[in-house]
Amino acid sequence: MIFLVLISGYGYIASCTHDDIVPPAQANPTPVITHEDAVLLPGLMTSGDTTQWKLDKVHSSVLWSTPYVGAAGLLTGRFNQFGMHDVTNDKKIKYYVTGQPLKDSSWAFYENDPTKIFFNGYVQINTSNTGEPGRDGGCNVSGMGTVPIQTGVQNLESRNLAQIKTTKVEFDAMSNDYIVTLNLTWHGYDTSAAALANPITQSVVGRLKYIKKAAIKDAITGDVLYSVFGLQLTFQFNCRDFGIPSTSIADVIGIECNMNFNNK
Repeated sequence: MIFLVLISGYGYIASCTHDDIVPPAQANPTPVITHEDAVLLPGLMTSGDTTQWKLDKVHSSVLWSTPYVGAAGLLTGRFNQFGMHDVTNDKKIKYYVTGQPLKDSSWAFYENDPTKIFFNGYVQINTSNTGEPGRDGGCNVSGMGTVPIQTGVQNLESRNLAQIKTTKVEFDAMSNDYIVTLNLTWHGYDTSAAALANPITQSVVGRLKYIKKAAIKDAITGDVLYSVFGLQLTFQFNCRDFGIPSTSIADVIGIECNMNFNNK
């Protein structure tokens, strides 16, 4: 009897070891990549034409961040004035307007053909906004070699302009994103003369995310009112390549461009 009890107990214990439970399947390391066939273009940006997409600047942003003195917490800010236009030399002037001085029409997005994707963009350096007026109107202006803001003026002069221009866009093999090579052009800064030098162009690599097109519907009737989509570009650059002498910021500055579009 004792022998039978011991054998039975051993069998019970063995049956509770969970050796027969199939472990959960491991996550598939291979990314699921899907590129649909969306073709999104600005056209003439005619109001009411749903085939022509417009930059929704009110809901877009260009943000920057860099460690304070290269080691402490992040300094962050945004540029209040920016656009998507190829600002050629003849357009680098002051515009006495309060809104966008140039059409945001220098871009094209083909979801399934990155060779056709391109965009041009710019920011007005003196509109850097950290939320601290003393910094924005003081060291940010002198440290970046730009000029104070003038009320009612959109200043697209060379010394107040930083520009990006794509040179290559390709699929990211590990995600639904795109790898973007672009030229960043900004003025040089001659620390010995404390004056502006000729503009400098550096090639940088960034990541582009496409936030898929979605319909905005009337909450009551369910009718489609308009559609939206987004493009998010992130990249980094070394500000010392452009001669920026400020010791309050680190060498590397991160940029995040959140561009939202609609077809109203």
